[in-house]
Amino acid sequence: MKVQLVDSVGYPSLEKKLSFAGLDNWLNLVHEMYGYTTYRYAAIENSLPVAALGLVEIKHPVFGHYLTTAPFGSYGGFAYESSEARDLLLDEARRLGEEIKTEYISIRFDEGASTPPDNWQQNPNYFTYLIDLPSNPDELLKTFSSDHRNHVRKSLKKGFQIRFGHLEILDDIYEALAKSMHELGSPYHSKNYLRKMAELLGNTLEFAVLYNAQGKISGGGVFIYQDDTVFNLHANILRHARSTYAGEFLYWSVIERGIQKGLKTFDLGRSLVGSGNEVFKMKWSPRKQLLAYWHWLAPGHELPSLNQKNPKFQLAIAAWKRLPAFIVRPLGPFLIRGLA
Repeated sequence: MKVQLVDSVGYPSLEKKLSFAGLDNWLNLVHEMYGYTTYRYAAIENSLPVAALGLVEIKHPVFGHYLTTAPFGSYGGFAYESSEARDLLLDEARRLGEEIKTEYISIRFDEGASTPPDNWQQNPNYFTYLIDLPSNPDELLKTFSSDHRNHVRKSLKKGFQIRFGHLEILDDIYEALAKSMHELGSPYHSKNYLRKMAELLGNTLEFAVLYNAQGKISGGGVFIYQDDTVFNLHANILRHARSTYAGEFLYWSVIERGIQKGLKTFDLGRSLVGSGNEVFKMKWSPRKQLLAYWHWLAPGHELPSLNQKNPKFQLAIAAWKRLPAFIVRPLGPFLIRGLA
């Protein structure tokens, strides 16, 4: 078995495990938007790929210098058929990290029950949440608590409308996401990022914009389709609509659409343990799955904590919420490019 740099990580036998955030179109998106260097490796045995790894090198004046898989995604970019192949690629990643002097390496994939090898640490704070989609939405509704069933039904009576689409609703989806992220105290990408994403991912991507009864944008999401799964990449509700069950309407609309498409799983996306996002997602009776977030740390560096629960960011989050849109929208892409 040997490890080699390759032009593509999208091997058919490994694509599902790599997830959309590990495939070439996604890595190309990050490279085109932010100019980051990408490294693609494969472990080859008997002329066949038995493992693949896609890494992106992040250099940012605020958030540091590191390597990561699945930039701006929950997980993906690392797949293997044996522990031997896995460890060969992890050794290669470590060598690369030492060579280019990164502070750490972050490997994110979906096998949280596995144990990292020596010199790698697991961050046990991230889960994803999987809803098994039946053939009829009513079957799923029966699995919810009575309170949650009531909230879903109430959401259907509020006059919300949802529009699924592509580049024709680019302006509205950007407005929904940029404004909601601002309200949460977080930076967001540029509109061009969403445009490039739609162009590169094609029909595997779908935007969804939620409007209230008066036609006002109330939320939205970016959803990726791969095999029999729909992935929630981003989904946010604006402050003015949160008390009217807009989140329930958005998720239920995606569930119904997924069932109509014959899909089997709705991946709600990652959340931090104990976060408000996790509380909301658990209302949908999902399978909660620990993600493997493995880190190699250079000497003198600690496990990274680039998330909203880090006390170091609380003052910045509060200040960001108060800044006007004409400041946060051009500045946001500069900041979020380091939070891959």
